[in-house]
Amino acid sequence: MTTEAALPSTSTSPTARQVWTRTRGVLLALVLLLVGAVAIATLRSGGQHGRLDPRSADPYGSRAVAAILADHGVSTRVVTTLDQARAAAGPDTTLLVAVPDLLTDGQQSRLHSATAASGGRTVLVAPDIPSVGRLAPGITADPAPSFDTTLSPGCSLPAARRAGTADTGGGIRYSTTARRADTCYPSDGLPTLLRIPQTAKGGDTVVLGTPDILYNNRLDKRGNASLALQLLGSHPHLVWYLPSLSDASAPDTGDRTFFDLLPTGWLWGTLQLFIAAALAALWRARRLGPLVPEKLPVAIRASETAEGRARLYRKANARDRAATALRSTTRTRLAPLVGIPVTQAHTPEALLPALSAQIGSDGQSLHDLLFGPPPGDDAALVSLADRLDALEREVRRP
Repeated sequence: MTTEAALPSTSTSPTARQVWTRTRGVLLALVLLLVGAVAIATLRSGGQHGRLDPRSADPYGSRAVAAILADHGVSTRVVTTLDQARAAAGPDTTLLVAVPDLLTDGQQSRLHSATAASGGRTVLVAPDIPSVGRLAPGITADPAPSFDTTLSPGCSLPAARRAGTADTGGGIRYSTTARRADTCYPSDGLPTLLRIPQTAKGGDTVVLGTPDILYNNRLDKRGNASLALQLLGSHPHLVWYLPSLSDASAPDTGDRTFFDLLPTGWLWGTLQLFIAAALAALWRARRLGPLVPEKLPVAIRASETAEGRARLYRKANARDRAATALRSTTRTRLAPLVGIPVTQAHTPEALLPALSAQIGSDGQSLHDLLFGPPPGDDAALVSLADRLDALEREVRRP
């Protein structure tokens, strides 16, 4: 049998209005962050649309390069699948791979097998680790980027010497073990442009560390146009390969996961946010030492404490908690008066018979008063307090 009336669901649970008041600041901040992110993405997307696309006239497109090549009799054809790129490789063709890192491992291997003995030229634009090793064996990418954007040729390659200084820095630097390789536009001793001759049919592979010389907004600066024309116009046909994630060959040949497709900056940013959150949690959870009791600087009357607690109960609309506190305190004071140990003050079977014997009252009415349900409104709570006071006075009466 239960020793005390079960507490109902507390009325101190926050209401919808209280939840809204507490969380509206956080929600407003999240909305502002979302709006800012969308605005930044919208602004940046305008300048990046058609990136390295020879059909795009946007600042980061490459339509100007295609136009210059057309004036010199070089035709440009855009392909978006690996099968088209492999079929187009030939001795009279330059195959430009715009974003080699988008290709899966299997796609890169298949592309290299098709171009290695094609007799034409293959231009790889800014391949990074480990793509460059599969597409151009013998070449490795240096993890430290080049910070100087404008570089001098520093090699004997005719195309580079005729073009002069160009915007070939600011991207990836390379090193190679290949023989007879042309290493051009060095930055801190490492080249940003490589030409590797093929062993058969006279073809070659050009690795370009940055796409800047191909952009519309950079083509008219320094020797960028000359260098782009000579690298891409050595054969009558140019096939511009824009790798696509929707290429049907990707699911069959690749094992790249979702995290492999995320830019490196997003992963580093997530790691930094996680470290910052951990440090903030550690800071907020720090202990300044053991708790030390102190005497209050002033004496506070018991009535003030009771009134303050009552105001808190009223503000939270916690009539059930207030009624429980009143009944528990009354039972604790009544138990010694009727000869019951305080440890049994909250047991109806021990308290009620002794209380009924002393004041001659009905046990059921005493049970409802001392162990009954919580009051339904403030008036019922006030009435309960008055009845408890009257009961205590009656027990204390000589």
